[in-house]
Amino acid sequence: MSKKSLPTTRKQGKARLGDQIRSIADRLKQETDVQIKTTSRILGAAAQIAENHDRLISEVVEMVESDLNLEKQVSQKYIYTIDILKQQFKTLRDAKAHFNLKVSSWESLVNKLNTASYQTTIIQNKPQSNHTLTDNHVIKGEVNHKRIEKLIVFLEPDVAEIFPNSEAVNEGLRFLIRVTSKNSF
Repeated sequence: MSKKSLPTTRKQGKARLGDQIRSIADRLKQETDVQIKTTSRILGAAAQIAENHDRLISEVVEMVESDLNLEKQVSQKYIYTIDILKQQFKTLRDAKAHFNLKVSSWESLVNKLNTASYQTTIIQNKPQSNHTLTDNHVIKGEVNHKRIEKLIVFLEPDVAEIFPNSEAVNEGLRFLIRVTSKNSF
C-alpha cells in the first residue's frame, strides 16, 4: 500500500462521517418541524374547544333565561279577575262548581284562584275532557279546542331522586331537546 492512499481513506471516512452527521441533523430538523406543526395543530384544536365551550355555556345560559321568562309568562297567564270569571261563567254557582271551591262572592273566588298554591294546582291539573286511554298509555283529550297528549312514565328510583315531579322531568327533557337540536346542525 502506498502512503498516498492512506490519507485519502481518512478524508473519505471524515467525509462520510460528516455526511452522516448532516443527514442526522436534517432528520432532527424535519422531526422538529413536524413536532412544531403538530403542537400548533393541537393548540389550535384546544383554542377551538375553548371557544366551543364558551359558546355552549352561553347557549345554556340563554336557554335557562328563556325558561325562566317562559315560566313567568305561564304563571301570569293564570291571573283571574272578576270580569274574566263573569265572562266565562254565567253564575257564581257555576264558577264555584267548576273550580270545586266554597266561596261566598266573586271577589273571594278570585282571591282563592290567584293564590300561589292554587295556581300550582291549576297548572299541574289542567281540566281535561273526552279522555281515552290507549294501549301505549297515552291519554288524549281536548282543552279549549287544543289537543293534549300525556304519556305515563315510571321513573327508576335513582332518576326520581333527581326529577321529583313531572315538571322537573319535562324541564329536563326540554333542555335536552334544545341542546341536542342546536348541536345537530
